[in-house]
Amino acid sequence: MQYSDKEIKELEGKAKQIRRLIVQMLAKAKSGHPGGSLSATDLITVLYSKILRHNPQDPSWLDRDRFHLSKGHCCPLLYAVLAESGYFNIEKLWTLRQLGSMLQGHPDRRTPGIEVASGSLGQGLSVALGMSLNARLDKKDYRVYCLMGDGETQEGNIWEAAMAASHYKCDNLCAILDRNGFQIDGKTKDIISLEPVVAKWQAFGWHTIEIDGHNIKEILSSYEEAKTVKGKPTIIIAHTIKGKGVSFMENVLDFHGRAPTEEETRIALEELK
Repeated sequence: MQYSDKEIKELEGKAKQIRRLIVQMLAKAKSGHPGGSLSATDLITVLYSKILRHNPQDPSWLDRDRFHLSKGHCCPLLYAVLAESGYFNIEKLWTLRQLGSMLQGHPDRRTPGIEVASGSLGQGLSVALGMSLNARLDKKDYRVYCLMGDGETQEGNIWEAAMAASHYKCDNLCAILDRNGFQIDGKTKDIISLEPVVAKWQAFGWHTIEIDGHNIKEILSSYEEAKTVKGKPTIIIAHTIKGKGVSFMENVLDFHGRAPTEEETRIALEELK
């Protein structure tokens, strides 16, 4: 499917708005995870805007495509996208991490549009695989998407799921790797190197697509390509920048899990105009 320059520009503008909401939410909550939320913003904005078959007025629609956020600590991104999509009033975003709020620090099913609670890293691909196999059992044609952080792919559960998905030829499953190069303790290459990451996924029998995770055209193209793959699952390895869009957050480890101060928020929102 071809997308016009106008559509590309609209998606770029929408992604910038999502980033603004993320910054504002975290500033209001005074806690949360900006770095990984901002790095994956373009990927998830495009997914919900142009690719995912979903219905905000009927979140339990049986024929919907499924999305699972494996790196659950980056839920500010998903909450912002769900609000912008119409799942709930955007004013709810300002209740992030408050006692009794439906928008907790990790997703759970009290939030419209959340399929499964997440937060324990390394488990998400197994959850998505279960959804994928369920579609086959129920004779449904929905697709399943799963966003993973690169740090969590150091965990064995990911590779068990990768092996099983290939074995069962789950071609309705598309994993997305947010390859921003950082995890909570530092750079992934210094903790447990993932390279050669593309060759590893290929060796596990996956169709691999490598992209710039901030290039809207490449993101759209990768999702469309994934739909055409038969007989094997697909992984989109998206090279991203931690904290993308806010200059003083980009590739700065401190912003993995620190909310911006009042002054930092002002500067960030100015940059995201």
